[in-house]
Amino acid sequence: MAKALKNSYVQTIVLAIILFGSVFGFFFGLRIVLRTEYPFLAVASGSMIPTLQVGDLIVVQGVPDAKEIYVGPNPTGTMIVFHRPGYPRGGGFLFYAGDELIVHRAIAKVENNGIWYFQTKGDNNYSPDFWYSQDNTTLSGMVSSELLVGRVVGVGPWIGNVPLFMRTTQGIILIVSLFLLIILIEYVPVIWEKRGEDEKTPTSQSLTVWRNH
Repeated sequence: MAKALKNSYVQTIVLAIILFGSVFGFFFGLRIVLRTEYPFLAVASGSMIPTLQVGDLIVVQGVPDAKEIYVGPNPTGTMIVFHRPGYPRGGGFLFYAGDELIVHRAIAKVENNGIWYFQTKGDNNYSPDFWYSQDNTTLSGMVSSELLVGRVVGVGPWIGNVPLFMRTTQGIILIVSLFLLIILIEYVPVIWEKRGEDEKTPTSQSLTVWRNH
């Protein structure tokens, strides 16, 4: 029984390593190809409706030269993703950013001391954004290209609802429940089968011989 459980355990570990390795390899490969730290992001707010819906998954491509960003009203201006000015930056993982990222449309830009600054606006907002920070990452309400993550080059409708749900309490409970279910499916049949084999194995009985003296 111990040997059977050990073999099953090893198989599960190997399968998990292959699965996670494939996911990580795919993700980090995309980071290299798309030249950005966040190649996939889930839309969490409605500021870009109707262009982007809450739950959409956007594909982001890095922009090595800020001059490549087109500006103007919808649909002329490029949809850009950038770090929220004034907020600390943190590391991200897969669909999640360690800090707050914004996806809005670039409607105007200006160059100042070799740095491009963009005026941004959500398609669903009445007025342009006015960003402010105590460093040089903003200028007259515009955001610096130093905070630029990339531009939106693709959209997957509703796919982003999956990672958004996984961030909720219900999503975490679901993940834990699925993990426990996999363990039960993997090990319970092995234990049950071994138990049946033990019941079928004949047991030796000790006999006491009485002798008359």
